[in-house]
Amino acid sequence: MYRITQNQLYTSSITNMNRTLADLVESNLQASSEKKINRPSDDPVGMARVLGYRTSLSQMDRYKENISTATGWLSLADETLGSVSTLISKAKGLAEQAANGTYGSSNRQQVAEEVRQIFNQLIALSNKEFENNSIFAGHKTDQDAFVERLWLMDNDGTLDGIDWTVTGASDHTMLVQFTDAGNPDGGTSLALNDPQLQVRYSTDGGSTFKTGTITTSGGDATLDLGGVRITMPQTKAVTTTDLNDTNDSDGSWLWVRPTAEYLGDDNDGVEVHKMGTSLTGTANGIFSQNVTVRIDTTSNLDQKIEYSYSLDGGNSWVTGNVASNSAVASNAVLLIPGGNLVVGSNAGNSLQAGSQFVVQPRTADINVEISFSEKITMNSVGKDIFGGVYKDPDDPNASLVMGNSPNKNLFDVMGRLIGYLETNNEDGVSQCVADLRQAHENVLNHDASVAGRENRLTVSKSIIAGLEFNETQRMSNIEDVDISELMTKLAQQQIAYQAVLKSSSMIMNMSLVNMV
Repeated sequence: MYRITQNQLYTSSITNMNRTLADLVESNLQASSEKKINRPSDDPVGMARVLGYRTSLSQMDRYKENISTATGWLSLADETLGSVSTLISKAKGLAEQAANGTYGSSNRQQVAEEVRQIFNQLIALSNKEFENNSIFAGHKTDQDAFVERLWLMDNDGTLDGIDWTVTGASDHTMLVQFTDAGNPDGGTSLALNDPQLQVRYSTDGGSTFKTGTITTSGGDATLDLGGVRITMPQTKAVTTTDLNDTNDSDGSWLWVRPTAEYLGDDNDGVEVHKMGTSLTGTANGIFSQNVTVRIDTTSNLDQKIEYSYSLDGGNSWVTGNVASNSAVASNAVLLIPGGNLVVGSNAGNSLQAGSQFVVQPRTADINVEISFSEKITMNSVGKDIFGGVYKDPDDPNASLVMGNSPNKNLFDVMGRLIGYLETNNEDGVSQCVADLRQAHENVLNHDASVAGRENRLTVSKSIIAGLEFNETQRMSNIEDVDISELMTKLAQQQIAYQAVLKSSSMIMNMSLVNMV
C-alpha cells in the first residue's frame, strides 16, 4: 500500500481542475469564434488546408472584381457600337436619297449638314469612357481615341505614291482646282513648281472660287488656301482644267474634307531592340510576348550561329538553338517562338557572343484574368472599328488605316460622303452608299466580338460562383464548428468541471483528524 500525502492530493486536484477547465475554456473559445481551428496547433494539417482554401478564395475575389470591371467596359462598348450602327443606318438612308438624280446642289447641301452632325456624333461615340478610361484607345486610356482633322482626296490619282500633308481647319469641304495661266482652256500637265500653274479653291461647292498661292522650298511645294495648307513634292505634275468650266472632270481636282485621326496604340507592329552589337535586327511573324535572343558563340552571319532565347526577360533560357549556315553573307535567320529574327549586316557581319536582341510586339490589348487559366481582352483598338487615319510610330506621316480594305474605313467613308455632298458630286455620293454598307458590316462584326466576350464573362462568373461555393464548403467542413454538437460538449464539460471542483473540495477537507 502507498501512503497518499496531502501534497499529492493537492497536486492531483489542481491538475484535474486545470485539465477540465482548459477543456471548458477551449470549447468556450470555439463557441465564441464558431471555429474548430483558432490557432495552428489546434490542427496543423487542417490549418494548412484552410490557408490554401483562403488563398484560392482570395484569387476568386480578384477574378470576380476583374469580371465586374470587364463587364462594365464591354457592356458600354456593346451599347456604343449599337448606337454607332443606328447612326450608320441613318447616314446610309440620307446618302441613298442624295444619290437620287433629282436632287440638286441645295438638296445635297441640306443632307450634308445632317451628315456632318452624324459624323460628329460618331467621333463622340468613338471617345466613350468607362470610369474616365477611353475604351477604344488601346492602352492610351487617359486620352481621346479620335480627333477630327482634315484629309485629301483626288479624282485622278494625283496623290498616289507621294508624300503629302494637309494642315489647318475648315468647316466646309474645299474644292481645289489647278489652271494654266498661259492656257485658260486647261488640259496641260504642269509640275507644281511651274510658274504657269495657278491654284484656286472654293468653300461653297464650286459656286465661287478664291485664288490660292503656290510656294516652293526644300523640294516641296506648299499650296496656301486661306486657312489650309497642302504640301506635296514640287516636281509632282497635275493636269489643269478649264478656268471657265467647274464641271471639267478631265483634269486634277482635290477635295479637302474631314476625317478622324486615331490617337491610341495598336497591335500591328514588332520592334527589335539590340544590345552589344551594331548589326540590325528585324522580326517576322506573330508574337504574343517579348522574346529575348542571346548569341552564345562569336561567328559571322554566313556561319553556323548558336543562340538561346528567353520568354521571361532572361530569367530562364532555352539553349542549344542553331541557325544553319546562311547562303547570304549579309544576313542570318534565327527561328524563335512566333516567327523569326533576321540579323542583318551594318558595316560588318560579325556577331559577338553575349549580344542580345529583344523582339517586342506592340500591344494595345488590356487583358484581365477571369479564371485560373483564362484571360479576356476588355478594351478595343478604335482604328480597327472606326478606321480614320493613323500615324504609325515607324512612319513620318499619318495614313489611312485598313489599306487593303478602304471601303471598311467608316470615318474615311463618312468624310468622303461629306466632301461629295458639299460639292454636289452625285457619282461620289453613290459610291459612298456602297462603301457605307461594308463599313457598317465591319462595325457589326466587332460588335459581335464584344458580345461574344460578354457571354464568356457570364459563363466565367457562373463558374467562379460555383467554385467559390465548393471551396467555402470544404473550408467550412474543416474549420467551422458544429454548434449543436458543441453545446452538448460544453454542457458535459461544465458538469465535469463542477464535479471535479466538488470532489476535490470533499477530498481536501478529509484528514485523520476526522476519524478520531
